[in-house]
Amino acid sequence: MTRIISVLNQKGGSGKTTISSNLAHAIALDGHKVLLVDSDPQGSLRDWNEANGGELLPVLGLDRETLPKDLKAVSDGYDYVIIDGAPQIAKMSAAAVKAANLVLIPVQPSPYDIWACADLVDIITARQEVTEGSPLAYFIISRAIKNTKLGNEIKQALGDYELPIMKTSTTQKVAYPTTAAEGTTVFSELGCSAAKEISAIKTEVMEILNYGA
Repeated sequence: MTRIISVLNQKGGSGKTTISSNLAHAIALDGHKVLLVDSDPQGSLRDWNEANGGELLPVLGLDRETLPKDLKAVSDGYDYVIIDGAPQIAKMSAAAVKAANLVLIPVQPSPYDIWACADLVDIITARQEVTEGSPLAYFIISRAIKNTKLGNEIKQALGDYELPIMKTSTTQKVAYPTTAAEGTTVFSELGCSAAKEISAIKTEVMEILNYGA
């Protein structure tokens, strides 16, 4: 059975494409067949794929509301599909939520970013109500500044949404934008500390998918 992970946030610049591409590569390095889906009409993930000549991972552009149906036609043979969500397009977010087994919501440690999640959380919880808790959905902190803690107001804002927060996160590291510009991932740099972050995220994602916790 193909497992589908949607990485969504209707606010731009939250780290969706960074997490999507790096997580997909981490899963592929474990020997799984992974398809990346770019659901953003701007095509950032397709630009990344073009930069590496399409050699790293298969990337497919599906940026229509028919996404769940379209995925069924192309996902055979893949163990995992990771959808890089489109910002500011509520109908595309709803389609990606409908298609997913797991939704990851990257949020930067800023109250403005977290408040911007309200509409997406509403879409997810509405879907969960009619499908008995599916998909699973988690916040993941993106681009945190190392050695600082989220302020109490940030934790409170996340708590108000009643969705769990992943224990793992990404931090501000130069390796993320530099490898992205080359069409690669943090696993392309030997000894890269960012690769340890992504590996930890991958491990937690697998635990969530396998055990629902």
